[in-house]
Amino acid sequence: MLIALDYDKTYTADPALWNDFVQLAQNRGHTVKIVTMRTPVETIVNAPIEVVYTSRKAKSAVINADIWIDDSPQWVYQDSL
Repeated sequence: MLIALDYDKTYTADPALWNDFVQLAQNRGHTVKIVTMRTPVETIVNAPIEVVYTSRKAKSAVINADIWIDDSPQWVYQDSL
């Protein structure tokens, strides 16, 4: 499975929890990527996994994940202004 994990207010709310989750998921053969509406200029520093920047586009238009973990799920299918 490909699991898309939001960064702001999701991963950042409890990085230790999500780091454990990522490790467990990877150990079971899954791929986890941070998917953010940020632009590449708004770099996430020291991310433990690959970061996908959507540049304010709907996340699902940029990456085809099986599972979305996001505190604002509307951004999975909707562009930001």
